[in-house]
Amino acid sequence: MKGYRALPAVRDTFAEASEVLGLDLWRLVEEGPAEELNLTMNTQPVMLAAGVAVYRAWMALGGPVPVAMAGHSLGEYTALTAAGALSFGDALPLVRFRAKVMQEAVAEGVGGMAAILGLDDEAVRAVCSEAAQGEVLEAVNFNSPGQVVIAGHKGAVERGMALAKARGARRALPLPVSVPSHCALMRPAAEALGRYLDSVTIARPAVPVVHNADVASYDDPARIREALVHQLFSPVRWVETVRQLAGQGVTHMAECGPGKVLAGLSKRIDDSVQMFALVDADAVEQVKAVMAG
Repeated sequence: MKGYRALPAVRDTFAEASEVLGLDLWRLVEEGPAEELNLTMNTQPVMLAAGVAVYRAWMALGGPVPVAMAGHSLGEYTALTAAGALSFGDALPLVRFRAKVMQEAVAEGVGGMAAILGLDDEAVRAVCSEAAQGEVLEAVNFNSPGQVVIAGHKGAVERGMALAKARGARRALPLPVSVPSHCALMRPAAEALGRYLDSVTIARPAVPVVHNADVASYDDPARIREALVHQLFSPVRWVETVRQLAGQGVTHMAECGPGKVLAGLSKRIDDSVQMFALVDADAVEQVKAVMAG
């Protein structure tokens, strides 16, 4: 968050998050230690806070209200918070609980994830089906054409990587994660999340939010709650999400957060849409100028 240090909207957002969680998130981001920051139960609230902080900075600097929002995996919670469906004070403990039940659902070393590059979606699904051998192995993140993430039992993931390379994948890369997100192994976590969500107030979003699991937007809080539960054990359909937004007439997309991964992925999905990453205050001003022009 170095490029936003001077903005009150960002510091105030982190101060609010720190008070809610009883943990100094700004110091954790700025000073570490990395081992603590990388704990899933800290990483998820930090990422939520960073995304909300950048969106608030965008609005404070005069950026236009978006016509739609979407988020990749955890980013869906950021989008719902920015859209007013979730309060920031509720979203922070919610994502921390989500991280906790995800970690508890699969013991350390049992699960894994890997990125498969250079195979089409159907080829990756076929690899998963063949390499599973009675274990869980699924295509879980459709990030861009030719980039699909698989997840499941560690042995199945390793078999899937080997088979994908044998089938012509350009690369098969294990991901440094301890939780196999968005696959059937997360069903126990989803059940626990559903019970938690029953106590969380969800409002009608002020801006439509496209959900990961079914590439749909909902006004009904019950449907939003259901979409968040399903998301935990369902694929992130990012390619379809970007294409749907483009098909609805969206011409500019801006990524709110500490990086620019989604902007890069989205450019590969549909290059007719101008993609931006709001990595610092200067980027916000540049994007505003482009959109005004």
